[in-house]
Amino acid sequence: MPVSVTAATAAGLCEFIDASPSPFHVCRTVAGELDDHGFTRLSESAPWPASSAGRYYVVRGGSLVAWADGGPGAPTGFRGGQAAPFRVVGGHTDSPNLRVKQHPDLASAGWQLVGLEPYGGAWLNSWLDRDLGVSGRLSVRDGNVLRERLIRIDEPILRVPQLAIHLSEDRRGVTLDPQRHVNAVWGVGGEPSSFLTFVSERSGIEPDAVLGWELMTHDLVPAKLIGRDLDLISAPRLDNQGTCYAGLRAFLAAIAEPGAAVPVLALFDHEEVGSQSDRGAQSGLLPTILERIVLTRGGGRAEYLAALAGSVCASGDMAHATHPNYPDRHEPAHKIAVNGGPVLKVNQNLRYATDATGAGAFALACSQADVPLQRYVHRADLPCGSTIGPMTAARTGMPTVDVGAAQLAMHSAREMMGAADVPAYAAALAAFLTPEMAR
Repeated sequence: MPVSVTAATAAGLCEFIDASPSPFHVCRTVAGELDDHGFTRLSESAPWPASSAGRYYVVRGGSLVAWADGGPGAPTGFRGGQAAPFRVVGGHTDSPNLRVKQHPDLASAGWQLVGLEPYGGAWLNSWLDRDLGVSGRLSVRDGNVLRERLIRIDEPILRVPQLAIHLSEDRRGVTLDPQRHVNAVWGVGGEPSSFLTFVSERSGIEPDAVLGWELMTHDLVPAKLIGRDLDLISAPRLDNQGTCYAGLRAFLAAIAEPGAAVPVLALFDHEEVGSQSDRGAQSGLLPTILERIVLTRGGGRAEYLAALAGSVCASGDMAHATHPNYPDRHEPAHKIAVNGGPVLKVNQNLRYATDATGAGAFALACSQADVPLQRYVHRADLPCGSTIGPMTAARTGMPTVDVGAAQLAMHSAREMMGAADVPAYAAALAAFLTPEMAR
């Protein structure tokens, strides 16, 4: 029977996004829900509990991996000589935005500026003329110890101004130079003020104690339901917090009604810049954690490899809905509708990892969850984006399927999706996490 995910709602997604302006805040939001459901946070540098069932998660920077191992009716990572397979729902916590440079204090033409640079494939025009706050993390010295502090300033302190139409050469728009045209105004006159001092003091931290930082801007307009029937969501960071939220709701539903595999939620940072980092999908984060799950249950390397051989991953990201103003930019035979159900993404050149095995597993999950399934193919004459799917498949050897929810304006500062797709997406992922039979 499909598991219940009634807690997955459009309003819940809006609340999740509003609480999570940076990848680090996404992890804190998810961790808070896991804590409320009896999960224990583990340290990668410490021994893990052995020979006991439990609910656990690990946070590495802006990435988080959670799993539920054992319990009534649930498989363990290793039992009776057999390694239970994994069912993994993956996603990413980062979104394209404008990030603060290491020497941010600038002045030009009598204005005080904060130096910004694009992160990932940010659609730069969409960031102009918006009131921006700042969030991220600071590395702070406490004596001879370094500590991490999450910061968030929800005040309109930054704004990247558009050029007036009268000053444009042809009045059809300006091509933005990411080096010169995305610095933010935050004051007038005098010598440049210290932006880091401002951030530190607003966060209750001595400026001299700050030794490192990862700071980024975020749109201050809250996520909200819009449209004639309030059946659309307007929000920042739908790519890919839409999956983070739906995946979390699916994961919590799956542990309540366990299937034949160990359910895993893997949310990675740095997807938008290639995932090649200590905590990205190209790192050893997921393979290491999956192996340790097997090791702490008494298995060894052989049992771990056997578990991987029977496992499947759903790489969740957002998908392109067919744009009403640009229908010619889409594959004519593969129209995708918002509020039309989850999307299976296929690319013959493996920008998506989907193969027949993964497609079958997700299609079956949609059938069990009683939600419609859409199939997306990118136009062959346009470059196709990618996901964590191909690299997760390569790192683990698991059959992997790329899936998502339909949206418009991907990589804009503000995006749009269908409200009904939130519970449908979560229901499909929950069914995927709880197979009736292991492969």
